Amino acid sequence: MRQSSSLHPDSCSLGIDPEAVLVRESGLLLGPHFMGALHAELQSELGSVASALILMQIGFLHGLRDATQVMSESVGPAVQAAVSRVAPLALCFRSNPAAKPRGAIEMYGCWPEAHEAAARAHALDPDHGRDCAISSGYTSGWLSGMLDANLLALETTCVTRGADACRFVAREADVWRASQHSRALSALAALPFDALRAAVSLYAKNDANDPARQGIDPDEAVIHIWGPVMVIPYSGPDEAMLAVELIGRDPDATAVSVIVIDLTGAVIDEAFGAAALERIVENIEAWGAEAVFAGVSPLSEPVVADLARAPLLIEKDLNEAIVAAFRIAESQRHPV
Repeated sequence: MRQSSSLHPDSCSLGIDPEAVLVRESGLLLGPHFMGALHAELQSELGSVASALILMQIGFLHGLRDATQVMSESVGPAVQAAVSRVAPLALCFRSNPAAKPRGAIEMYGCWPEAHEAAARAHALDPDHGRDCAISSGYTSGWLSGMLDANLLALETTCVTRGADACRFVAREADVWRASQHSRALSALAALPFDALRAAVSLYAKNDANDPARQGIDPDEAVIHIWGPVMVIPYSGPDEAMLAVELIGRDPDATAVSVIVIDLTGAVIDEAFGAAALERIVENIEAWGAEAVFAGVSPLSEPVVADLARAPLLIEKDLNEAIVAAFRIAESQRHPV
């Protein structure tokens, strides 16, 4: 992820590319396996401290964007429709009437599902990545948008450290600064509120003509396109080949540079199935894109390994394949 100044003069202070698909598509953060893979990838590249700050920024943008969407649409008649389109995340927060200084906003509560903690426990060493940075960022962004204030939420207890829930306390930025709380000061340095609000404001304008944005549903056999990455479920050699050929002729798909073929549940035979996969890879490469295979079953592994026309990468897990696909797409944008 790169720095960018394309959205706002202050956006150079962001550690992420505000236009990256990971930042824009909240559905990508709902899958626990994908979230765990994202933690592992960023931590291996940036270290635990820097990766946590990047993940907090990503979470903040998603939370602020969802809050902005709900607030802007709930003033009209379609309140229920507005709520149904944002990420279905469970946050239980209450205000603290005894907050200091008097009149300051202070909220406390938890994420009952602890889905980020579960994802980190699955993907990381117990000694690494011990904070739910995305949840902290999302909560900060959500509350900042709903309350029209600059709020930072920090995790106080975590399931990965033996607690019964992942709990957070949210306070106004100025209150945190006055307390000289070291972790809060580090987090605030990563949250340039004005630049983040400017990014979300631009997203809202761009999305006005694209209301059908949504994340991936692994149980739904449909094609998903997120910027440079496309996911095609393999429901049979003819269907997958037809999908590649049709999308290759779609002018709206010209930005796609990496195609993930999801082979989950498919058994590839040595004759017709193998030949079909080779043709699919050939067509994708002729299109000028790279192919990635995901979800290859143990029965199909020997066949896929012996393909004469092999994909660029093979991943067992679909979410990990999507993470890798975005890395490939990003490297294509910024070649060494």
